[in-house]
Parts: sequence; structure tokens; C-alpha cells
Amino acid sequence: MFFINPDPFLLPSYRISPFRTDYIALNSNLPEDDFAVGYFDKKFGMGKWQYTYNGREAIELALEKYQLNKEDLVTILTTSENFYISSCVTKSIERFCRWNREITSETKVILVNHEFGYPYPNMEKLVATGLPIIEDCCTTFFSQDDAQSVGRYGDFSVYSFPKFFPIQIGGVLVQVNSEVTPSKSIVDKKQVQYIQKVVSHHLKNENALLQQRTENHLYATSLFSELGFTLRFQQHPSVYPSALLLNSNEIVSNLNELKVFLAENGIQSSVFYGEEAFFIPCHQNMTTVDIEFIHACIAQFLKTNSKTS
Repeated sequence: MFFINPDPFLLPSYRISPFRTDYIALNSNLPEDDFAVGYFDKKFGMGKWQYTYNGREAIELALEKYQLNKEDLVTILTTSENFYISSCVTKSIERFCRWNREITSETKVILVNHEFGYPYPNMEKLVATGLPIIEDCCTTFFSQDDAQSVGRYGDFSVYSFPKFFPIQIGGVLVQVNSEVTPSKSIVDKKQVQYIQKVVSHHLKNENALLQQRTENHLYATSLFSELGFTLRFQQHPSVYPSALLLNSNEIVSNLNELKVFLAENGIQSSVFYGEEAFFIPCHQNMTTVDIEFIHACIAQFLKTNSKTS
């Protein structure tokens, strides 16, 4: 049995990130561990990467190297080609210059956002333009394309740890094909030690993490299909989504109202603005009951707010 619309002080907390409050203590008690250093040296190349405070800082450290002026233009491209883009990305760019969503003669840098863990499908074509490329892999830490080259096409690639690990800070900036070394991050020694021990702990269990994440995504997809929703992106064996992104299929009258309703029940979500789609949490730290609770909340919302009611 689930209790929907409880007292506001008794709400659960379901985040897009796998972080939960109990991880404050769990992470604090982890032993020092540098396993992540070897992992990232192998994944990115020794001396080619550095920890950052978060994904936003990684983007800004990369952009800084292009010596952009306020009239320059960064073009943002996304997997879906929808106009939706996180303000974390746009605000970071606005610190340096303008941005748009289509390559023009004014484009100085391309920022490719591999959305929700789904790789952008035409990277070779972008490389052929000869323009500098930053790959935003913040939601694509584990996903790969058929060429196994996500994160290796551009000058720089950036990653965000909270999207896949139960941690509150941390990211990576990778110097891929650029000869210009980025500036150092603001993260201090203690923060690096904290990030490193937490990420190391979970990377040691990478296979189990990915298996659980995959099982949860498959179960959630099956469960929500019973309500008439479908996946926005086609699934692929090498893709590990950062959230469950669903087509509304005209079932929900007002997706913003659904977002508010879910927040009132302790569930983080958002509308995929520009399309009739939305996304909800679906990660390795959720149980089948957690998924069923979110399903029950949305089913309850549909009883009184759907187009078909």
C-alpha cells in the first residue's frame, strides 16, 4: 500500500541522482581509495584528465581555453535536436559569449550534449567541420556509440559524477585532442580525496551498478507502458540512461501539473520542454517498490488529470 499526498513533512525523496541522505554517513565512513585514478588513466589517458567541482565547472574550464569574446558564438547540439537544454549549460556559456542551436558561419565552438545518456548520432560529421568540439558527457558516463568513441571526438569532454554515483559534488574535465592544457579546478585536496574515495568505491562495483541500472530501466519501461507511455529514445545495449524519459502520447493534459504533483509527493521530475515528454528518476539505488511507488503516483494523477479521464 502506498500513501499519496502525505503530510509535507513526511515526504519521501526520489532524486534523478542516486544520492540519498544516508550517503552522507556512508560516504564519510569509506576508507581512502585511489582506484579511480587508475580507472580514469585507462579510460581517458594518463595526465589527460582532472577532477572538477562539478560538470558546470568542467564546461567553463574548457570554454576558457578558446579565448572567446562576448560576440562569439557557441552552438549547442543535442541528441534529440529538441530545443530543450539545461540552464546549467547555457549559463556556463553565457559567462563567455552567446549561444545558439544551429551551426552557422559565426559558430566558433560546438558543444555536443549527449542527452540523458544517449550519444549524439552524427559525431563524425561534426568532426569533419573542423570546428572545435566540447563533448558534454555529464549524463553519459557509461554510455557509448557503435564506434566506442563517445568522449573522444572533441578537444575536451566533461563528466558529472552525481548523475551516476551517490555523491553531491564532482566531475571530470578531459583534455582529449586539444594541445592547450586547461586551468586547474577550484577543488581542494580534501574535496579531491572525498570525491576519489566515493567514486572509487562505486567504480569497483561497476558491473553490478550497470546491471541494476539496466534492470530497473527495463522494469520501469514495462510498468509505465501499461499506462500508455513509451520511451523517447530507442534503447541500445551500450546506453545507460541517466533518467527515464517518456513520451506522454497525449495521455497527460498538462505536464507541468504532473511535475508539480510529483514534487508534492517527493519525486523529482521535469518536462522535456518542446515535446510532449517528461523524465523521472530511474537509477541503480531504486528498488522495484520505489519504481512502483512512482508509477502509483502517476496513475493517481491520471485518474483526475488525464486527457482521457
